[in-house]
Amino acid sequence: MARAVSNKTKGINTAVAGAFAFLMFFPILWIVILSFKTEEDAIRAPLEVLFGSGWTTEGYSTVQARSDYFKHFSNSVIISVGSTLLGLLIAIPAAWAMAFVPAKRTKDVLMWMLSTKMLPPVGVLVPIYLIFRDTGLLDSRIGLVFVLMMINLPIIIWMLYTYFKEIPGEILEAARMDGASLRDEIIHVLAPMAVPGMASTVLLNIILAWNEAFWTLNLTAAKAAPLTAFIASYSSPEGLFYAKLSAASVMAIAPILIMGWFSQKQLVRGLTFGAVK
Repeated sequence: MARAVSNKTKGINTAVAGAFAFLMFFPILWIVILSFKTEEDAIRAPLEVLFGSGWTTEGYSTVQARSDYFKHFSNSVIISVGSTLLGLLIAIPAAWAMAFVPAKRTKDVLMWMLSTKMLPPVGVLVPIYLIFRDTGLLDSRIGLVFVLMMINLPIIIWMLYTYFKEIPGEILEAARMDGASLRDEIIHVLAPMAVPGMASTVLLNIILAWNEAFWTLNLTAAKAAPLTAFIASYSSPEGLFYAKLSAASVMAIAPILIMGWFSQKQLVRGLTFGAVK
């Protein structure tokens, strides 16, 4: 009897989880469907969109003919990967110091860093825009790399700090007793032990940088515009654009979805390593 109740409960939980998963995935599915419709069909009622019209690749053809997709794609790759790697160079020593050589105010510093994520970006847009204008960083990939690195740096430090705290300090002390320098300690002892956590940190921050729209739309024009700006170029208050906008959205999110799909095990492994404790 208990086993039957347990199986029934398990079935209910599975059904509920499946329903929530479908609700989360449905917007993406709907965008994919609209991307294969004409502009006239894309604005019809949902059932008519699904069953009352044909399928076409016209939206994708128009997007490819109108925009340089691969230029935007390469900008997104360079900006997201570059900002993440630069953030790691700063965050690893900072997280090491906070985890293994904590000061009296370490917790306060961590909370202060996290609180900066609560600041509305528009509140600092004007000074950053003026700095970029005066230094020639407007519409440049290096400028966006620095901005996105600074935006995501608190998250990188927090995640690495949590992972490093899970590593026994005695291991590092043993390495020091064997004559390891600080550089050797971080590269040859700490980093290999924290590979799952560092991998999940890298993946998460690449996703955050890839999806960033506010700064990319305000600090770029043409040369350094990533895929978020590529999508925004198909929004217009006039005319029909749903199908083309959907096609552009699918082309922009497909690479990061594929990366997330193939790296989901590593991401979950890294998060359970200590980031959610």
